[in-house]
Amino acid sequence: MEPSTPRTEKQDAAGGASLRVLGAWTAGRFADARMYRSAVAALADAPPGAGWDLRDAQQIDHLGAQLLWNHWGRQWPRQLDAEPGQRAVLERVAQFTVDLPPRGRLTWAERYLGLGAAVVRAGRHVRGFVRLTGQLMIDMGRLARVPHNGPWRDVSGHLYRIGATALPITALVGFLIGVVLAYLTSQQLKQFGADAYIVNILGVSLIRELGPMLAAILIAGRSGSAITAQIGVMRVTDELDAMRVMGISHSWRLVMPRAMALAIAMPLISVWTTLAALGGGMLSADLSMGITPQYFFNALPAAASINNLYLATAKSVVFGVMIALIGCHYGLRVKPNTQSLGEGTTASVVTSITAVILIDALFAVLFKDVGV
Repeated sequence: MEPSTPRTEKQDAAGGASLRVLGAWTAGRFADARMYRSAVAALADAPPGAGWDLRDAQQIDHLGAQLLWNHWGRQWPRQLDAEPGQRAVLERVAQFTVDLPPRGRLTWAERYLGLGAAVVRAGRHVRGFVRLTGQLMIDMGRLARVPHNGPWRDVSGHLYRIGATALPITALVGFLIGVVLAYLTSQQLKQFGADAYIVNILGVSLIRELGPMLAAILIAGRSGSAITAQIGVMRVTDELDAMRVMGISHSWRLVMPRAMALAIAMPLISVWTTLAALGGGMLSADLSMGITPQYFFNALPAAASINNLYLATAKSVVFGVMIALIGCHYGLRVKPNTQSLGEGTTASVVTSITAVILIDALFAVLFKDVGV
């Protein structure tokens, strides 16, 4: 055992059992989990009501003193032998240790006030989001008047980072979803001899619903979080304040390029994901049901009309703009600390995915007669 290992040693004294504290009871030693467990075990073996002798300890800092003070029940033991410096540390710990009051159950009034505070916070988010949307529309009108002054380089950069770099993961996930959906569907269709209808099920479900929504959820988790984190870091490093001082509009240089890039990239990613899912479904249908790729290609146009693709493309544009606006909204609301950055990124992803599902449900209700 190392001499600096925090430990205790029993010794007999005239007034009863006594414990000598040995080793270094410091934060540096307790950074090692093994040393901390050793100190806790040594205190656990201490007999109740024993005297304490700290004079042979190598060093005791405030963390070690706090550990001893908590073990003593936050009161002085019946006998304590310590150096003046050690006693001064223990007295400071005893002075500034605060017992937190137990948390009681919330009253109805507190619950009512908490609900009101949550409604106010939600209202602030809605107001900020509407303001951001209105500012984006104003900027788009300005861009239409002077397109040569637009931030096109930013738009192209975001198109590459959001669109091109997302192609591998969206294709992989789409392909696997198509395989799983076709395999599970084939098990049910075989029971009724309706093997040919797998083309109809895959065509409508993947082109109209699953393809666009799956791509949007992936982009919300991948690119929506990145947008919030990028703008949030700019808040932490005071870049947003510097832009304001220089007269650079946050909406013009940060929000509009990302919204335009996602509005362009989302329909393309949606079609790409849908094609990968159809490829996976076609492969699974061929292996599990003997539906050849040639038959699949020939039957697909009749099973899913082109209007489904138009609806999916329009829906994807709305998904892209919404993800960009939500990501920018939470990024601009980040406070200059890392905790707020993490909370904002998490809230951005959750809100984006929820918004995607709600918008998809709204499209399904409003356009229920399109493509069927």
